[in-house]
Amino acid sequence: MNTDSDIAEGATIVDLSHAPAGVRWIWFDLDDTLYDFASSSLVALDHVYRKYRLDRYFGELQEWIDVYHRHNAALWKLYNAALITQQKLRFDRFYLPLQEGGAPDEENRRLNPLLDEDYLDALGATGMVIEGAVEAVAHLKARGYKIGILSNGFRGVQHRKLQSSGLAPYVDRVVLSDDINVNKPDPRIYKYALEQSTATAAETLMIGDNPDTDIYGALQAGWQAILFSGHAEEDTATIRGQRVAVLHDLTALLNW
Repeated sequence: MNTDSDIAEGATIVDLSHAPAGVRWIWFDLDDTLYDFASSSLVALDHVYRKYRLDRYFGELQEWIDVYHRHNAALWKLYNAALITQQKLRFDRFYLPLQEGGAPDEENRRLNPLLDEDYLDALGATGMVIEGAVEAVAHLKARGYKIGILSNGFRGVQHRKLQSSGLAPYVDRVVLSDDINVNKPDPRIYKYALEQSTATAAETLMIGDNPDTDIYGALQAGWQAILFSGHAEEDTATIRGQRVAVLHDLTALLNW
């Protein structure tokens, strides 16, 4: 692991056996932390595969899914690092798989905006959540915590996810990278989120599944942070030289 020295002083490991002391605002990443993005994406990819007869280029649904995911994951790494624009990500993540599948360029370009729109609509409509997500957020809200969503996802679809999942009534603030054209882990989006709250950095906690964007960004900002990882074997993880607690199950938050 890296041992970067630019983690803010005061970032501490959170004891998950009880609510973190002094925390007033809890910010969650949305995709694969609260909203079941992985399962929803499979539904959406199946939908566009059948609607647009992508079996012309991919003989099996799983082949289409695998090729799409490979290109999409690579593009999101570039997007999170601010190396490509949102427009390029949204275009290339369908264009490149179809190009690989042998789609003629004219047809590829015709299909591209249709796939983008229908995929995002289906993605936001499933309402699928990570087990225990709604119960945990509702419980924390009832206990007096302010709840925020801090996400690199696209504005329209992220708000649809909050509505379809039933999470929206419990959320006090939504901050998206679209709001200021800055992605996590850039410190500016954490500073902006803090300005939208009524808390100090020391009173703020981030919970997310991505160690490089959610957790590292929060630690840089001086927030407390918990890595959500349902498959992790250990109770703590080292992220850029900093030890943080690992939350294995969102229902553990019901003990706070």
